[in-house]
Amino acid sequence: MHEASSAARSENRALLVSAIHLAASGDAAGLRRVYDLTSAKLFGICLRICADREAAEDVLQDVYVKVWRRAASFDDTRASPISWLAMIARNAAVDWRRAEHRYDAIPDEAMAGIADDAPLADALMEGDQERRRLLVCLEDLPSEQSGAIRSAFLQGLTYQQLAERSDTPLGTVKSWIRRGMLRLKDCLGHG
Repeated sequence: MHEASSAARSENRALLVSAIHLAASGDAAGLRRVYDLTSAKLFGICLRICADREAAEDVLQDVYVKVWRRAASFDDTRASPISWLAMIARNAAVDWRRAEHRYDAIPDEAMAGIADDAPLADALMEGDQERRRLLVCLEDLPSEQSGAIRSAFLQGLTYQQLAERSDTPLGTVKSWIRRGMLRLKDCLGHG
């Protein structure tokens, strides 16, 4: 079960990274995907800080405008995508509170009503450790395998697109990915 949840987190992370990269290239569908994957969590952050539903909705809209403008600066080797997005949401909500001169404490009753689906710190740390292990294992692969896996799973390219981009037969690209995935599995200790 732990492996399944870890795999699901890795898959969600890869989807989010891919969507941010699409948004960075000017693809509105990428931003829409980022919104679909994260709006509930980011709204919770905005609502918790703003303590005003209408304001939180406005701040959330501002957050996605900022994401659209800053997507090209996102570096998935330096930060997890959800941490990067949460920081933008947090800063936007804090800016709103400062602009509104709201320095009052949020009532405990309001805090109790806000669902926080954010992973706990230990889960985040575990995820970061797994991410680092994956990156180390990816670096140990032959460059064609590592590049094909990164392009397919992090950038969302199809095998056909990879074959066309590298001017390589489709069967060869599939073999690179299959062999690379088997080596990754061994490297990560899931073999």
